Amino acid sequence: MDRDRFSKSPIGSLVPIHGTDGRTGAEYDHVAFVPDPLADEPVLDNLTWRAVSAANRALGALDQAGRQVPEPALLRRPTLRREAQSTSALEGTFAPLAAVLEADDDDQLTAELTEVLNYVRAAELGFTTLADGQRTSVGMLLELHRRLVRGTAAETRDAGRIRQIQVAIGSPTTQITEARFVPSPPGVQLETATRDLIDWVNDSPRAGRDPVVAAAMAHYQFETLHPFNDGNGRLGRLLIVLGLIQDGAIGEALLSVSPWFEARRTEYQDQLAELSASGDWNRWVRFFALGIRDSAEQTSAIVKDLLDLETTHRERLRAANVRGAAIDIAQALIARPIITVPEAARIVRKGYQTASNAVQKLVDLGILQPYGGDHPRRFVAADVLSAIQGRQT
Repeated sequence: MDRDRFSKSPIGSLVPIHGTDGRTGAEYDHVAFVPDPLADEPVLDNLTWRAVSAANRALGALDQAGRQVPEPALLRRPTLRREAQSTSALEGTFAPLAAVLEADDDDQLTAELTEVLNYVRAAELGFTTLADGQRTSVGMLLELHRRLVRGTAAETRDAGRIRQIQVAIGSPTTQITEARFVPSPPGVQLETATRDLIDWVNDSPRAGRDPVVAAAMAHYQFETLHPFNDGNGRLGRLLIVLGLIQDGAIGEALLSVSPWFEARRTEYQDQLAELSASGDWNRWVRFFALGIRDSAEQTSAIVKDLLDLETTHRERLRAANVRGAAIDIAQALIARPIITVPEAARIVRKGYQTASNAVQKLVDLGILQPYGGDHPRRFVAADVLSAIQGRQT
């Protein structure tokens, strides 16, 4: 880490660290960056506030779309899994979106799919916690981390605990002294700073902070503290959505932010580091607000496309005088665009033959088509899958 670049930061300080690098075995004497506790909203210029306002409008439009859906859970499944796939890819774990959309907890999962579905489970816990009227807490944060790393190489004795070792951000083969960024050292100060951040997040509505500005500030603070050994990026982006829900900016957990940041991985990392070095909140908040605006707009477009497809499928079934199980399966396709007959039977709670006949009707009408050559046979609603993948941001 470049000492000169961060030594004059107005929003943090360098502290000396020394020890043995666990990756290389080399002794080091270096510095780590410790961010100051968050204060109230920084003074932002008009250009930044216009970006923030645009983000809030886009979130409002997404929230309005979500509130008009009779069964929001149908839409939450594909948007959440899209987010899970992208946020994991941003951290170097890639699984095809189609595989993520069709995977179930009781399937035999690859290591990559395990990591991606762990994010889904952690996110669902966070959404349920807030829906039950609870607020973000350190205890919830620790449980989110525990679920995120379960069954992976990162599930060590430190799972669900604030880290006890020094970490560095950069190549896994890079020595700490050559790392791009070195976050806060472990210990009581890091634990206290994490608790202070959660308190700050919970205080935001009372303090009257703008939800987008608060989310930008909290995300920076979390990523800069880097409180866990692993999973900080994924948890940090999940906390963006949880914070916007808690602050009332959105009601349904439909927002997917990681595809936008994944497409701008280098700029995203550079913006975080630049804020630490310069303390220029305007630059970071503008970048973040643009990401929230674009993400909300794209998610709104995906929601609209999925609902339009559901209507199109329903009209096609009505024109063909098709009733019963086929209608229920067609409706479920916006949540599960890749399906097997046994899965269809579970959805409609009918026998295998009834589900098989219904799937065949959907194939005959062009709503489903065979997908792959595996057994049991799989079928895909190709137009739904394409809509979930969305346009490139």
